[in-house]
Amino acid sequence: MTNLTKFSKLFVWILMLSIQTSLAESTSDTAIPKHHTEGGFRNFPVVEDNSDLGIKFYWKRFISSFSHPDVPENHVLSEDKALELYEALRDENTITWIGQSTLLIKINGVTILTDPYFSKLASPLVVGPERFVEPGISSEALPNIDIILISHNHYDHLDETFIDALPNKAEVHVVVPLELETFFSKRGYSNIHKLDWYESVNIGDIVFTSLPTVHYSGRGMGDKNKSLWCSWAISSSVGKYYFIGDSAYSATLFKEVGEKFAPFDLAMVAIGTYGNRKYGVNNHTTPEEAVMIGREINAKALMGIHWGTIDLSDEDPWEPPKRFLNSATESGYSSESVWLLKIGETRRLPQK
Repeated sequence: MTNLTKFSKLFVWILMLSIQTSLAESTSDTAIPKHHTEGGFRNFPVVEDNSDLGIKFYWKRFISSFSHPDVPENHVLSEDKALELYEALRDENTITWIGQSTLLIKINGVTILTDPYFSKLASPLVVGPERFVEPGISSEALPNIDIILISHNHYDHLDETFIDALPNKAEVHVVVPLELETFFSKRGYSNIHKLDWYESVNIGDIVFTSLPTVHYSGRGMGDKNKSLWCSWAISSSVGKYYFIGDSAYSATLFKEVGEKFAPFDLAMVAIGTYGNRKYGVNNHTTPEEAVMIGREINAKALMGIHWGTIDLSDEDPWEPPKRFLNSATESGYSSESVWLLKIGETRRLPQK
């Protein structure tokens, strides 16, 4: 065999190997979503975040277990008043703020409970971040729940005690991001719908679509980002609603959501827990960023959630609603389109 022939065969072999490698990489890129990793999930696009909080952060959260802020008189309804208002609107399509990101939503008679948090602590320990107001409606006084909707598995969004105790597990539908289904199946639930970003499920005439956010997951040592986090589009004949759960801001992500899913009749956006930016932590929106998200997804009205319930951050607990209202009105929202509910308050859902 001549040297030229050997060289030609070697060249062809290298060329074929290069093509196969390129095809494999291309197939891999298209088959595996960019927010998936070998060990779990990640934010994509990536937002700079240093979540190694340090001892000062944890010490302040520990201290918050023993010292609570003074709560303004008009921040919380008594449970009797909350139940009276809910009952008065029993035949309407409504939304009730239970506290933090826990919402009781009723659409065409179907009750949806988002990110249930009813316990005193948001912690697996006997100490930790502690709520400084009671739930607007206690877990025992809730109406029958048809659907539980979860954005991620943090303790102030997923209450194990409540999930264990809910009586109608055989009938309730659970809608969760990927890798959270086992949490519910271990506790006796069977109607579980697990979704990746941009996947949808129909339950009756309501469509739930998982949408991306900028956050993280974890409930203990060694499970960070093992399950996915998301926001939700809730679409029905009544209207279309956006529930963020919890998120930082992204300059591109929410614009993409808006391009694909806008408009929304109401967006429930997180306006608290931004004070940890001083520690290099960027996984929650400021009130101004929450308004920017509302604009980018073309929400006709905004409701502030994830504030005024538990001390998880270093901002003044009563600062978020003021900044949220100011930013929203400066951005062109009317005062009627900016919702700051009292804990326990029920309002009619805006309809399309």
